[in-house]
Amino acid sequence: MRLNDLILLIVIFVSAGLAIFLPDLCAPFRPYPLYFMMFLMFLSFSRIKFDSLLDTSSTALKRLVVLVSFKLILLPAILYWITNWLFPDFAIPVLLLSGISTGVVAPFMANLLETEVAPVLRMVIVTSLIAPFSLPALLKILAGAEVHIPLDSMVRLLAMVVFVPMFGVLLARRFCMDFLDRILVFHFPVSLIIFAAINLGVFSKYSHFFFQSPSVIVSCVIVAYVLSAIYYLVGFALINKGGHKEKLASGISFAIMNNVLVIVFSSYFFGPLSPTLAAVYMFPFFTMIIPIKILFSRSTCASDKI
Repeated sequence: MRLNDLILLIVIFVSAGLAIFLPDLCAPFRPYPLYFMMFLMFLSFSRIKFDSLLDTSSTALKRLVVLVSFKLILLPAILYWITNWLFPDFAIPVLLLSGISTGVVAPFMANLLETEVAPVLRMVIVTSLIAPFSLPALLKILAGAEVHIPLDSMVRLLAMVVFVPMFGVLLARRFCMDFLDRILVFHFPVSLIIFAAINLGVFSKYSHFFFQSPSVIVSCVIVAYVLSAIYYLVGFALINKGGHKEKLASGISFAIMNNVLVIVFSSYFFGPLSPTLAAVYMFPFFTMIIPIKILFSRSTCASDKI
């Protein structure tokens, strides 16, 4: 784990702890997580090259269709049904986390793990375009009989959080690239501040929940790690014809998702368990990189010997 990753984890959980133990102090942040998230998405999209979509070969397109279908529809639905059968309280939180788009930081994780970045970039862009519509629809179809799903409101919220920053980046690149370059110099510290502000706003709202159900936090951590392992394994398994780098890129596309967006989104429409699971996913989000890197480095060495 890099120093920046450790700093991010510390900021995430210190800010969440502060909000939980001092909710009244953090109450002024409650109205603004949505806008903080939009600015965070703007910063993240500003580092993504949209021309990665230009690969229109039949192989690349077929693989993209398969991966997107599993990422946004099939895998979330399967995990929802399994969880609803085994642990019903976690069914919707698992569906939300599993059905959200590939994380805007996924390409940088791919670069860190020295794997293919272009397919990860394509997953980020395509799933970001589709998820604002697919996730609310999936919720309505699968869980609409159990909870009230305000479909129109969900679509509007997710579309606003994703598309406004995306178009903002495109306009900034067209008319004020110098300004965008200056912002990117301070990308990491600004991102830390935004992460902290989001946590202060969201978790201060649910402070009472953590004191009433401390065992739930432990359960969330366990579920988060199990989900992360499943995401990676499914991503690896979907690449039948390809080397280690292609498999790793696919796994990253599934396991590194916009969980911070789930924190904000779910806090508007669902109870405290959904944003809590999304928040503790920060643990496997970063720490799973270590065993995955070791696994693939050993696999590469074994292949080289053969």
